[in-house]
Amino acid sequence: MPKRSTYDDNFTGKADIGIKKILCENEETSAARLRRILLKVINNELTPRQKEIIMLYYFRNINTVAIGKQLGISQQAVSRVLSRARLKMYSILQYYL
Repeated sequence: MPKRSTYDDNFTGKADIGIKKILCENEETSAARLRRILLKVINNELTPRQKEIIMLYYFRNINTVAIGKQLGISQQAVSRVLSRARLKMYSILQYYL
């Protein structure tokens, strides 16, 4: 199987859409409550590396290529960490959704 020479920096899927929606909401409703829960999950349930990459990607809007360069790891490693962190966050958030 040939190696992929380019990678897409746009994540799609149920987990990513749900996380972005919760983080972007500013209304003081159930979305605000879920945002607080999501921030607690990020702080308490993720590994330090996952937390760092999630913060850079979602809160500072840095793409995976730039995160990889900043942390000295490959873009593929950043994508893998993001995927695992998102699935972990989403699986915990399912109890609240």
